[in-house]
Order: sequence, then C-alpha cells, then structure tokens
Amino acid sequence: MNDRILAAGLRYLSGFGAHHESEAIEGALPVGQNSPQQAPLGLYAEQLSGTAFTAPRAANLRSWLYRLRPSAMHGPYRRVGEGLVRTAPCLEAECSPNRLRWGPQRWPSEPTHFLAGLATLATCGDSRLQHGAAVHAYTANQSMEERLFFYDADGELLIVPQEGQLLLATEFGLLAVSPGEIAVVPRGVKFRVETAGGGVRGYVCENYGAPFRLPELGPIGANGLANPRDFLAPTAAFEDRDAPTEVVAKFGGHLWSAQVDHSPLDIVGWHGNYYPYKYDLARFNAINTVSFDHPDPSIFTVLTSSSDTPGTANVDFVIFPPRWIVAEHTFRPPYFHRNVMSEFMGLVRGEYDAKKGGFVPGSASLHNSMSAHGPDRASYEMASGADLKPQYLANTLAFMFESRYVFEPTAFALASPALDKEYDTVWDGFEKRRQ
Repeated sequence: MNDRILAAGLRYLSGFGAHHESEAIEGALPVGQNSPQQAPLGLYAEQLSGTAFTAPRAANLRSWLYRLRPSAMHGPYRRVGEGLVRTAPCLEAECSPNRLRWGPQRWPSEPTHFLAGLATLATCGDSRLQHGAAVHAYTANQSMEERLFFYDADGELLIVPQEGQLLLATEFGLLAVSPGEIAVVPRGVKFRVETAGGGVRGYVCENYGAPFRLPELGPIGANGLANPRDFLAPTAAFEDRDAPTEVVAKFGGHLWSAQVDHSPLDIVGWHGNYYPYKYDLARFNAINTVSFDHPDPSIFTVLTSSSDTPGTANVDFVIFPPRWIVAEHTFRPPYFHRNVMSEFMGLVRGEYDAKKGGFVPGSASLHNSMSAHGPDRASYEMASGADLKPQYLANTLAFMFESRYVFEPTAFALASPALDKEYDTVWDGFEKRRQ
C-alpha cells in the first residue's frame, strides 16, 4: 500500500445507499451547507452525480467531494488501444443459442496489471443507450503503477475476486477485497488496483444500466438476503503527490488517456450516497424451501439493476453460497430449464451442485435466452437417488450475472484456449424415460 495514503479504513453503512460522510482531516467537511462560498481548509468543493439531477429523491445518487484540486485540471484525452476490452454493441462474433463454457483464464506470462489483464467475454444491450452489461475476466500479477488510474464512464463495475486479494485505492478511500467478497466501483469514480503479492484472477460485471441496489423482499418480509447494514464504505483517504500521472477513461466503448500533474486521489473529505462499497458474501442470508419443490434462483439475488419493465432486470447479481437443503419429494439441484433471461455463471470456490466435473473454480459458462440447460447426467443420477435427509452444501460459492438481454460472446471468448469445445457432451447419455 502506498505510504502516501494519509488515512484508511472501512465503515459500516447505516443502510445500503444511505447518506454517508467521512473526512481524513478533521474539519474538512462543512457543517450546515453542502458547498459554502469558501470550503473548509481551503479545499475545492465538487459534486459527483450518479443519476440525473431530477431523479426521484429515493433514487437520486450524488456525493460532495472536498479536494486539494478540482478534477477538471487535466490535459486533453487521446484514444489508446482497447486491448481485449469490448463494449456493447460489440457484434464482432456470431451470437448463437449454443451453450458455452470456459475453464479458468490462463495466468499472464509477462508482468500484467489489472487494467492490462482485462478481457471481455460477453456483452449485451447498448452502453450508449445505458442498458445491458458486459462480463470481463481479469488476470494480473502486479499492481497498477502509483501514477496510473482508471475510471469507467460507460458503467459501474462489480468486481468478483476468485483468487488473490485486491486493494482498490479509490477517490473515496481504500477497499481491500478478497475471494468471497465483492466490490462495486460507481460509474466515473477514479481508482487504482494494487495486489497483495502473487497472481489475482476474477470476474467483472460492467453494468451500463440503472445502478445496482438491493432487491425488494416482497413476501419474504423484512429480513433475508443481503442486509443493508453489512455493506462497507471506505473512509476518506488522500494522496498529496505532485508528479506526472496518467488517467485512463473508458468512454463511449473506447479507452482514452489524459495526463495530470498530481494524484487524482486528493479528496480530503466527502459526504453523500454515491461511493464505492464492498460486501462479504458470507453475510448473505439464504432463503430456501423447507417443504417441497425447488424455488427459482431469484431467491439468491444479492444486487439488482432494474430495467423499464417491472420485475425484469437489466442485470441481476445472484449467488449460490453454502446453505442447507432440507426439502422433501424434491429434486434438489437446479432443475432442467429454459429461461427468458440470459445467464452468465462463474465459480469462486468449491463445486457447483449441478456439475460434477469440468466446472472448476475460475471457470465460466453462458446459457443464453431459451437455451436449454440443467444438471449433467452424473449430478442428475446422484440427486435422483439421494437420501432426502437435511444436507449442508459447505464447499461452494458460485454466482450468476443474469440479464433480460442476450449476451453476445466476443471474438476473444470464442477463440480462447479456455473454451470447452465438448461442453454439450455433459448432457449426453440420458435414457428415455416413461412410466
């Protein structure tokens, strides 16, 4: 961690999306005014808005930042190469109803940081129309240089580590994120990714649509799923460093670079409800059946990005964590199904209960809209004859990015050595059944 970070820490939120405030130096935040004529300590006041100014109060996202310099201090941006990063609409490879699966992405053979190690596997929707999402994989073996920063104007980033710890040095403070946790960096927030040594690997959902929020609980009632108080926000931290620095922006589907003469992490205090956050997935309160029948996977939704159709998500983030299974007269693994929603799945650790082989930690699969899928033959045979006593699934953590839009694989994804060209065979050998 950079020793010029003057303050660091985490704080539980009073509620997901609630107003929060933090200052690295006492007195950095004004009292009684959002933006006084002269900000405290001679700082510059700046507002960062994550929604339109006129968004309803309950959905309006913005934070006031008190910083050493205005963020407007930078030279012109110029286009740089995208590498393997793609943005919807991509249309560089054919989208088909075929089910796809990839093994873990290979470790880089050369020194590679987080931004250079991003590779897009699939996209959906249209980033410029602000709907849909992209799924990226990342592999890295070194930290981003202290003079290199990134922000995404196309969407917010939901980061799911699979191996190795990440340290996100953001404008709002520090977030350390390990496998089993997630972090969300809002649209437009500048950050740098450092590693704790060794390789890091994981997944990123770039959400072009409405910001992630907690799903409604409906008949579940007041408790269950992800609890608002378990989300963590960074405490204010800043770098007071004057040195040539590069800021890379993702804007309009392309990467752009600009030079500044200082670290952009120079916010001494901030308050508002638009900030990075993290969440420990072990705190998720799984809801499941206690009688019979297999409930839909929507009961495992952690975060949702709504669309203009009520109840039909732009993208959902769903997990399959350790949990008890107790139902009777019921096939317990995920059932065979075809779904209007498109499903991109990954595995953080352990084994997924619908696949007995081939789907190892770091893997991914894509089952697009109405493409039939479900347990492989080995999982089906084992579950069909299992003794229906209470069972605890201990060694598992899978997740799903689920969208109303069809995911289009990238050329990289279809040409990747990690692509399982025999994936369809996992459903071979089912016998004809009749009474």
